Amino acid sequence: MARSYRPTPFRRAVNSAVKPLAKRGVAGRHVYVLAVRGRKTGRRYETPVTLIEDGDRWLVSPYGEVNWVRNARVAGEVELTRARRTETLRIEEAAAEQAAPVLKQYLKAVAVVRPFFDVKPASSVEEFAREAPRHPVFRLTPRARQPSRPPPS
Repeated sequence: MARSYRPTPFRRAVNSAVKPLAKRGVAGRHVYVLAVRGRKTGRRYETPVTLIEDGDRWLVSPYGEVNWVRNARVAGEVELTRARRTETLRIEEAAAEQAAPVLKQYLKAVAVVRPFFDVKPASSVEEFAREAPRHPVFRLTPRARQPSRPPPS
């Protein structure tokens, strides 16, 4: 049985240490700081995340439906920062069949989250599809630019 996620003081301390490293681009090639507005408070929340980048860019919630997931669903977009570069991206939640290979790739790449899954890196894609509803996966796409206004005449 997979462990449940709890934001312990240790985990908060690790996240606090990783955030500035990710913002500078030295926490790992695929580690970013995710920022999203609170769905109730409007307050900006930040957390380090690891993306899967395989042509498409995928945001995975290894700990299930945590607050950043609920906030991102409401907002429809997230902000990612890495190496002093920030971008705003739209999110599209993946169906289980689409999420399964991404989760498999994620579990191989990010060993620290394995206790929160009931599958192993060697499990079949079908087993990952059954696991997918417990671990939301989002495809990240560029946000459509707002048309610029012509200068006043």
